[in-house]
Amino acid sequence: MSVPDIFDRAARRRYRDRAAADFAGYDFLRAAMLDGIQERLDSVKRTFADVLDLGCFDGGFVPPPGARIVRCDAGPAFAARAGGIVAEEDHLPFPEPHFDLIVSAGVLDSVNDLPGALIQARRALRPDGLLLAAFVGAGSLASLRAALRVAEGDRPAARLHPQIDVRSAGDLLMRAGFALPVADSEPLKVRYGDLGGLVRDLRGMGATNALNGRRPLRRDTLARAYQAFADLADAEGRVPERFEIIFMTGWAPSPDQPKPARRGSATSSLAAALKPPQG
Repeated sequence: MSVPDIFDRAARRRYRDRAAADFAGYDFLRAAMLDGIQERLDSVKRTFADVLDLGCFDGGFVPPPGARIVRCDAGPAFAARAGGIVAEEDHLPFPEPHFDLIVSAGVLDSVNDLPGALIQARRALRPDGLLLAAFVGAGSLASLRAALRVAEGDRPAARLHPQIDVRSAGDLLMRAGFALPVADSEPLKVRYGDLGGLVRDLRGMGATNALNGRRPLRRDTLARAYQAFADLADAEGRVPERFEIIFMTGWAPSPDQPKPARRGSATSSLAAALKPPQG
């Protein structure tokens, strides 16, 4: 059964191509994601020979020393700049296990078939291969959301992409067949002088509205949104905005991985463990 497209694939490619030329000026959010991914990667005591950079943007991810890397992006311009291939995350051209490590920063929140994309990533990993992913999740862009709610009143339209929370991210990893799944989040806070600054950042990241059925804002609605956003300013005249970064870690199953204890195999009871010590 095919999954209905939430996002306009052609618009998503077009927005990514538009962002490619000047992305270095707007890469702060992806840079934060890559920093978090690198921290998690540094804690893994093993080597990786073949790496996939899934949604590579300008190729900013630095692979482990000695590793071969394949970069791919849904946008032809980003793929060309990074010396990679054009591929959408839910239509990967890797039918067999090929990679020890897949890294994805900043794209999985706008994939039409995210469960399918994660299943394909797991299948592209060799046994005991590692997925490290990061994307913008639930709780992000609260100020923008509030301004749009005021501007559109009782006739709101879909303007922001659906957002996935930490619990759902962990569930998606499990459903996709990953072992030892972990999902966690870290906030990134930015302050803006006006709504235009935030819109420029989103556009520069290639992260503007790519929903199917989207409608442009009327001028009067846009003016109300600017004012509502300005009304949220702090004492210094800046509006705080928040990006909640969701991190996902999962391993392709392998017989060598730790296994949970067999049900009923415990040698002592929970009640005994919680009993306060005598004296």
